[in-house]
This record gives sequence, structure tokens and C-alpha cells, in this order.
Amino acid sequence: MNNLFRTIKDYISLIKFSHTVFAMPFALIGFSLAVAGEEYDLSLKLLLLIILCMIFARNAAMSFNRLADRNFDSLNPRTSKREIPSGKISPKAAGIFVITNSILFIATTAFINQLTLFLSPVALLVILGYSLTKRITYLCHFILGLGLSLAPIGSYLSVTGKFSLIPVLYSFIVLTWVSGFDIIYALQDVEFDRNSNLHSVPSSAGRKKALTISMIVHSLTFLFLMGAGLIGKGNLFYWTGAGIFSLLLVYQHTIVKHDDLSRITLAFGTTNGIASIIFAFFVILDLFCK
Repeated sequence: MNNLFRTIKDYISLIKFSHTVFAMPFALIGFSLAVAGEEYDLSLKLLLLIILCMIFARNAAMSFNRLADRNFDSLNPRTSKREIPSGKISPKAAGIFVITNSILFIATTAFINQLTLFLSPVALLVILGYSLTKRITYLCHFILGLGLSLAPIGSYLSVTGKFSLIPVLYSFIVLTWVSGFDIIYALQDVEFDRNSNLHSVPSSAGRKKALTISMIVHSLTFLFLMGAGLIGKGNLFYWTGAGIFSLLLVYQHTIVKHDDLSRITLAFGTTNGIASIIFAFFVILDLFCK
């Protein structure tokens, strides 16, 4: 029994389950955008299917990332104790985990609608392909952002089967928000990335310029927040959530300096996780209180 709990704990650590707070709240926003009106009914079964898709997709993406990067992780002091380099999970077991979750993701989309089933391989290509982009381009942060940005539009499509401007704006919020804070996260590995011929904005531009680029990207996030609120006719709840989200964006840039990375975990994980949950809470409240 202890071995089972230890194995479960290792897999939860492998997929960084705590980071689910980045995309899942936006998936719930996409779902709420669709069902808050009168055209579509609230379906708990469909909501469960969407949540399962999110879980399976994330499991596949994170475990593939760890599998693809295992040799680099073993050489990097910051990541050498991760599950695969440390031997807690074998590469074979991780590969089986990737394949299993990928199949479950596609199978689950088949129970939603034909469009989500048709697009599921494309979504997998994006979220799995991100893990290889650091080898070829410093734009890898934006590929990660693109992968997570599928959450709101994917959830909306699951309900409606069609595209719409508002959920696309929320996807752009996610794309720029995630890309910006992933640039901050990559500040930790500048020297290692350069020595290993891995590409990132910080390793290409340096820490100081990378922080400036991150601020510019997050400025775009702010503009998309404004656009979603204005076009979506957001009320007090929306603007409260957008205001708190924006303040937390600013806050993370005040606590991380190019010559002081001591609070990068606070900026990357804690601050952004709180921002996502609070923003989703107020947006969903706004949608159902109109």
C-alpha cells in the first residue's frame, strides 16, 4: 500500500498537478461563456467530459515534457531530482503514461462532439510539440502559451460546436499571460540553456531584456482583458476580477529582478495560480449574474 501511495505521489509530481490552476479556470470560463446564455443548457455530464479532457491532455503534455527532457534534466542541478532522472519513474513507464493519456483524451472528445474529436489530434500536436521547441527556437514560451490557450476556446467549442470572438479573446489572454510568466520562469536556466544549446528568451536576450520582453507581453494581456470586458459587456464583477488579475501581473514583475531570482517561485507559481482562480471566479460570477 505504501508503494502504491508513493507511486501515485511520484506521478502527481511528474505532471505538476498543482499547475492545473493555470489552465483549468479558463476552461471553466469557456464553458460558462457558452451556457450562461439561453441557447445552451448547463450539462454536468458535458462539464465532466471537459474536465476529463483537461486532465488527460495535461497528463500527456507534462509527462511527455519530462520524458523528452530527461537527459537535459539529469545534467541540470535544478532539475536532476525530477522523477525520471532520479529513477523514481522509468522512461518506459512515462512513455506508457503519455500514450495512455493521449488515447484517453481523444476518446473523451469523441463523447463531446465531432468538431472536438476532429481537432483533438491538432491539440495534442501543439501541447506535445511544445516540449521539443526549446531545441530550435526562443519562441518556445509562446508555443506553451498557445497550448494552454486552447482551454477556453476548446471548452466553448465543446458546448456550442462553433467559434466566437469572446472565447478567442480569452484564449489570447491565456496565450500572452502564460508566455510572459514562462519567460520569467526561464530566467533560472540561462547559463544551462546556453551551455546546452537550448533556446529561450532569457538565454538569447539576457535576463534584463527578457524581463522587459515579459512586461511587454503582459501589457498585451492587459489589452486583451480590456477587449474581452468591453466586447463582452462585462459588469462590476468582471472588472473587479480583471483589476485584481492585472495587479497580480504587475506584482510578479516587482518581485523578480534580473539580479535577484529568489522569489521566482512566488511569482511563477503562487501569484499566477491565485490570479487565474480569482479572475475565473469573478468572470463566471459576472456571466451568471447578468
